[in-house]
Amino acid sequence: MSSGKVKAGQLWGKNKDELRKQLDELKTELGQLRVQKIAGGAASKLTKIHDLRKSIARVLTVINANQRAQLRLFYKKKKYLPLDLRPKQTRAIRRRLTKHEAGLISQKQKKRQMHFPQRKFAIKAKA
Repeated sequence: MSSGKVKAGQLWGKNKDELRKQLDELKTELGQLRVQKIAGGAASKLTKIHDLRKSIARVLTVINANQRAQLRLFYKKKKYLPLDLRPKQTRAIRRRLTKHEAGLISQKQKKRQMHFPQRKFAIKAKA
């Protein structure tokens, strides 16, 4: 069996298969401890169950982070990103006009600016 707590730093270097294997080992050990708890095990089993659950969560976190990183690489050059990979921001910011859209000027406005430009006035400076 594994030695209880798993350090997240050790997990980042492992590949997908090793992480899956470790996850399976942790889950089987957790199942055995739960059986022992029902059979009337010691109180130390409860803390071990807690540590195992947290270790499983760490392994799953690393697996999911790696998976998201791979997806980000895959969608890097694509036109659209999946919703869960886009920046969250706020609803209002997501619906706001883009910088390009905000800078666009209509044909009517272009004509108006061309025919009636901003008037320039010379101001006499006081000495």
